Amino acid sequence: MNNRFATVASVILAASLVSGCGSVGRLKNVGKAPKMSEAEDPVAPRLEPSIGNHSVDDRALAAGGQQADAARGASLFRTGGGAFFRDQRASRVGDIVTIRINIADNAQVANSTTRTRNGSENSGIAALLGLETVIPKILPGNPDPSKLVSTDSKSSATGVGNTTRSEQINMTVAATVIGVLPNGNLQIRGKQEVRVNYELRELVVTGVIRPEDIARDNSIKHSQIAEARISYGGRGQLTDAQQARWGQQIYDALFPF
Repeated sequence: MNNRFATVASVILAASLVSGCGSVGRLKNVGKAPKMSEAEDPVAPRLEPSIGNHSVDDRALAAGGQQADAARGASLFRTGGGAFFRDQRASRVGDIVTIRINIADNAQVANSTTRTRNGSENSGIAALLGLETVIPKILPGNPDPSKLVSTDSKSSATGVGNTTRSEQINMTVAATVIGVLPNGNLQIRGKQEVRVNYELRELVVTGVIRPEDIARDNSIKHSQIAEARISYGGRGQLTDAQQARWGQQIYDALFPF
């Protein structure tokens, strides 16, 4: 018993120390706005292909791009220039596509279960080749052989469950194409951070889209993103106020009853 109590106390002490480190970090940020994360390097190919001379593009990709820059110096279709006849919707690594997130989910599930079971058993031996006369001599209390066993059982169970959920998110975020799959589908990733006073809101979107699903205005709905991962959260004073204190969290995790 003492060893078990010592183990539990050690776990509580270790958890308190770890949580205390987090509290020290929070104390350092008192009166300060949450820091925004560093912007990641944009994903883009080194050269923009020119529709004026594709052979130059191919040689430039092999030679490092210096020849292409020199060859396009006097060309209308220079590096980075927009093409006149190419579809302006996202299709290559580094292109940007607009993600329109309109989530309005409502779900309600109600379950009710009732179970009742009754059982009764009566058995005895009225006559068994004369052996019924021996039973009263063996069993105490002078039992009646015709009523040797009598059992009654009853069980009942009632279960009720009700789940109601309602979510609504309306946001727009720009995502970057970070990869092109062999079948032509595009891997995208977008991140947006907005800080207002002392609260930082963060939106992260990742997934796979089809180029055919991109609309004319270079946008796509969140429902057309495969393997979609949409994270919307925040950091700051309001978020901290909505979280239980670390001591209460430890208590809820360790208390067995």
